[in-house]
Amino acid sequence: MAKHKTPLLDQLESGPWPSFVSDIKQEADARAKNEQGLDYQIPVDCPDDLLGVLEMSYTDGETHWKHGGIVGVFGYGGGVIGRYCDQPQMFPGVAHFHTVRVAQPNGKWYNTELLRNLVKIWDLRGSGLTNMHGATGDIVFLGTTTPQLEEIFWELTHDLEIDLGGSGSNLRTPATCLGMSRCEYACYDSQELCYNLTQEYQDELHRPAFPYKFKFKFDGCPNGCVAAIARSDLSFIGTWKDEIKINQEVVAAYVGGEIAPNAGAHAGRDWGAFDIQKEVVDLCPSKCISYDGKLTIDNKECVRCMHCINTMPRALKIGDERGCSILCGAKAPILDGPQMGSLLVPFIEVNKDDDYQAIKDIVENIWDWWMEEGKNRERIGETMKRLGMAALIDAAGVPVDARQVQEPRHNPYIFWKAEDVEGGWERDINDFRKRHQR
Repeated sequence: MAKHKTPLLDQLESGPWPSFVSDIKQEADARAKNEQGLDYQIPVDCPDDLLGVLEMSYTDGETHWKHGGIVGVFGYGGGVIGRYCDQPQMFPGVAHFHTVRVAQPNGKWYNTELLRNLVKIWDLRGSGLTNMHGATGDIVFLGTTTPQLEEIFWELTHDLEIDLGGSGSNLRTPATCLGMSRCEYACYDSQELCYNLTQEYQDELHRPAFPYKFKFKFDGCPNGCVAAIARSDLSFIGTWKDEIKINQEVVAAYVGGEIAPNAGAHAGRDWGAFDIQKEVVDLCPSKCISYDGKLTIDNKECVRCMHCINTMPRALKIGDERGCSILCGAKAPILDGPQMGSLLVPFIEVNKDDDYQAIKDIVENIWDWWMEEGKNRERIGETMKRLGMAALIDAAGVPVDARQVQEPRHNPYIFWKAEDVEGGWERDINDFRKRHQR
């Protein structure tokens, strides 16, 4: 029997979709009955008090969680987010309600044994409430008390051999799509690269040393199942350099209605006859596709949106010269508004033979620059916006490329570097004239 009246929260259960309110009530009832016979290590009424403090927040129009200082486990600065209620007398079950981030399996490949063991730990030592997954990608354990943190950490790392995730001004747990383990479009082994960089930068994950948080995410292809371009400070998105492969006979089969478009995803619903002009050609964002009985793609204008390939997967295939693009600076609103990643490296080979050293050099150059130039609580995308894309390109040590330019600049003034003024620009102009003289 719930001890808190929650009329506002109850409205969230009235719609057609599943409600988190119902889930919390279910956990509250289970804890009150203790059907598992557990010796709960935190207050039994924790889920019920969570509903009470949330109802109060809705009623008052303000949060009732406060900053309570740093909590964590010995040797780790990251992984645990401190949460304290500012009304502990009214809601003692959530006086402490720390959130624990747990590193998700690579590509989110689980087995049932791991899931059961994770739930077993959290039923005993936490609220029993989880978020699968948080925006960073981690498993999120919602709500425990300070004395339980070391116990949880020991059981995770020693019994399950799974690490805490990231929190604070450090490297947040990298996240990847299924990549080559599942997807025919994967242009590089996203799981392998994610694992390698996670292992390489353990210290940056566990011990905050950055101006603010930093996220890696890895999309094996431009479909972006992890949404790396929008959700990570440094995103790795699979791409290819050569041409999209076209099977004209299969294209004709799509046009003739012999093959269902979109891989038959809409089977059972009559969408009408497939119209290649309307559904493929006209929807190409760079207008690089034409069809006059034969499909033609001007590949140098292709922006890798994947729409044509997704629509006719049996007729079109990604190219064979594969690698990834690196984009920098995506973030949600913090000091400034939201940003998508900006193209830093148009194409780089993902070479396991040298332990991805070319990629690691770029990562470390960017970090060195950001830690030198970044302000406190400033994401690298904000540093990039403040100091300019040119400063980032120079710091990363990558070649300047026209594809890094988002739009023509508005400032008419040009600031020369000393080495440019001392004859460097004259040499470049003379070289240009020699190459283009008639």
